[in-house]
Amino acid sequence: MIIITAPVHSFLLTTLKDKGLDFDYAPGISYAELYDKIEWATGLVVSTRIEIDRNIIEKAKKLQWIGRLGSGMEIIDVEFAESRNIKCVSSPEGNRTAVAEQALGMLLSLMHHIRKSADEVKEGKWLRNENRGTELSGKVVGIIGYGNTGSEFAGLLAPFNVQVLAVDKYKTGFSGNYVKESNLDEVCTLSDVISFHLPLNKETLYYADAAFFKKLKRHPFIINTSRGKIVETGELIDALKNNLIRGAALDVLENEELSTYNEKEKEMLQFLTNQNNVIVTPHIGGYSHEASYKMSRILLEKLDIL
Repeated sequence: MIIITAPVHSFLLTTLKDKGLDFDYAPGISYAELYDKIEWATGLVVSTRIEIDRNIIEKAKKLQWIGRLGSGMEIIDVEFAESRNIKCVSSPEGNRTAVAEQALGMLLSLMHHIRKSADEVKEGKWLRNENRGTELSGKVVGIIGYGNTGSEFAGLLAPFNVQVLAVDKYKTGFSGNYVKESNLDEVCTLSDVISFHLPLNKETLYYADAAFFKKLKRHPFIINTSRGKIVETGELIDALKNNLIRGAALDVLENEELSTYNEKEKEMLQFLTNQNNVIVTPHIGGYSHEASYKMSRILLEKLDIL
């Protein structure tokens, strides 16, 4: 039996049915409910909602594979799963375009005051000089993390006549045309825009901390469409207050369960959403209709089910 713990495209369900595979479609399943059922599962489809930890894996005596819709394997104890011969795959190729488009859209909205001015028109204000935009063309864009989404974002920037400075600790040899393989110091010194496309792990946790923001020389726009804990929210707010950065586009937050917020978290979110030079969206970057289909298809291909 395959347990599906997240909403998926109908293509995945139809394919499993056509292949004669038994599945339990339970997109709202809780951790406790999954723990009770997991011992019967041969396959597991997950997204970002439930942590697949050692306890779950130990009880999964029949489990053969775990399929992660999208990118980022931090919710799965991959090392322990693979030690028990459980195959772990993800499908970052499926939503990379959606995430890259989200990053570009948020950036252009900030640079040209699109959201701000549209809200003002709703209030009966027609302010042109106050909303004079800044062109992306000719700017330097730093991309930190040059995997699926980072390289896809760079591709979307091609028509804008920008210089891309890309940093990736585990990837080399990708310089060409307007993309230059770079380092963090150069990115912090020269970039007008910095976009994060990193997985969340011990190396990248709070990558953008106080020390990072103090290195910035050109007051860049900051984009984060990867994981909330890549950026330390309090330090981002300080950077905004001290004009170390020109603005921020955040599709992810450290804590995305708003109902669990303490007073400090509420204050920080309220500050961010009150700023005209900040856009916060609810982790929708990889949630396009097309991405939903592509993630399902790619996952099935990698699991040799198609």
